Amino acid sequence: MAATAQMTISTTAATASFLPAFEGFRPSSLKFQSVSFRNGRSLTLGSTRGLVVKAATTVAPKYTTLKPLGDRVLVKINAAEEKSAGGILLPSTAQSKPQGGEVVAVGEGRTIGSHKVEVDVKTGTSVVYSKYAGTEVQFNGTNHLLLKEDDIVGILETDDIKDLKPLNDRVLIKVTEAELTTAGGLLLTQSSKEKPSTGTVIAVGPGSLDEEGNRKELTVAPGNTVLYSKYAGNDFKGSDGSEYIALRASDVMAVLA
Repeated sequence: MAATAQMTISTTAATASFLPAFEGFRPSSLKFQSVSFRNGRSLTLGSTRGLVVKAATTVAPKYTTLKPLGDRVLVKINAAEEKSAGGILLPSTAQSKPQGGEVVAVGEGRTIGSHKVEVDVKTGTSVVYSKYAGTEVQFNGTNHLLLKEDDIVGILETDDIKDLKPLNDRVLIKVTEAELTTAGGLLLTQSSKEKPSTGTVIAVGPGSLDEEGNRKELTVAPGNTVLYSKYAGNDFKGSDGSEYIALRASDVMAVLA
């Protein structure tokens, strides 16, 4: 009977070659020596062809320019925090993946109907982007993200998410604090607190583009208390500890009054 198991992976200098090679690009890799199974059995890879997990695509040093096409944007990724707010050194596994960076190059834009629409962000702008968007690229020895303009959530020129300026149809909401007690007055533990799906709109984008290239104004405005889809958007924590979420206006289901 085949063993089904959880794998324990250790690194070594094993090499790999089963990913296709492209001119000027090579996949970064994680190299494995052995895989251990829950039933005690193990597979040693030292004498076999190595396993490779694709990470960032590395651009060869001979290429000094990377020009995005269409409405794509090249963002230099901010470095991950290596210490907690209290100054404690974080292990690499606990460092959160950055969701922001600086725009270093933009494409020529896109065509909507008969209208040419330029990319709405400029080089040098600090932006926040969707967590799982784009393709990670190592270029000039630095990690970058190549993504579509629509994957950029907003412009952030400070270190506090409450100052985010949403783009397109994005909305920034300050999340209502979770209830600390039940209706009967029982104190809730952290794990049993239900994630809120209501909050106050802090800022809204200019709206998405219609088929004529014109902006469609959003139906929510700053100050509105809203109910939004529970699993939508990107979560952020403000400098004061408050929770925020940035999501598309279509994920806002109702205005509460």
